[in-house]
Amino acid sequence: MLAPVPRPPGSLAVRCSRALLSPRSRLSLLALLLLTAASLVVLYEPQRMLASGWPPHTSGAGAVLLFGLAYGVCAAAFVPRPVLNLAAGALFGAAAGLTGALAGTVLGAGIAFTLGRFLGRDALRPLVRGRWLTAADGQLSRHGFRSMLAIRLFPGVPFAAANYCAAVSRMRYVPFLVATALGSLPNTAAYVVAGAQAGSPGSPAFLFSAGFIVLSGLGAAVVAWRKRHGLRAAVPAPAREAAPEREPVLP
Repeated sequence: MLAPVPRPPGSLAVRCSRALLSPRSRLSLLALLLLTAASLVVLYEPQRMLASGWPPHTSGAGAVLLFGLAYGVCAAAFVPRPVLNLAAGALFGAAAGLTGALAGTVLGAGIAFTLGRFLGRDALRPLVRGRWLTAADGQLSRHGFRSMLAIRLFPGVPFAAANYCAAVSRMRYVPFLVATALGSLPNTAAYVVAGAQAGSPGSPAFLFSAGFIVLSGLGAAVVAWRKRHGLRAAVPAPAREAAPEREPVLP
């Protein structure tokens, strides 16, 4: 009888590492991270810490830099961006607040995109089926920059949802981050100015920013209503099965 072939040393470790690095394991890790982040937001409410005068012992550019870093982590952890933008304006004024808020927006989007790309993409790509999902994936993959720019310009799509949808698609890093920065600028500026002018709600700057926020929301609703047919038409209907040819009847 033939002797059994001995297994190579370290095969168990190799199998374990493959299991831990499998798409499903990485997706489970991503789900755990997102659940932990959401739980921490609910328990500790970091947006209150940012809005209550943090950081207390720093000032100037250092404070704006620290705020931008904290903003990015909080945005990636599902803290609502409008609250963070209002806090940026209330703490640092319009100009410095906009700098910190925009930097934090890009940082938070980059963190979410990286997590989604490396931990969830391989497991979620095979699940991109159906008319709407296929159309959205094709739009982001083929026209990533302009699609993400439109998503950021017109509020309505949740920030985290847009980040992870882009990560699952074939969109590249640079177009994603540049479109996020440019598209988020108008709406972020409106919220920051509103936060900076919150003490004088009758001022022209506050009224203009509040009006812009309302109009941009209405514009997003109108665009989404008109574009729904475009998304449906982006995926061709399944081809009908051809009727079988009838065999000629011999006389």
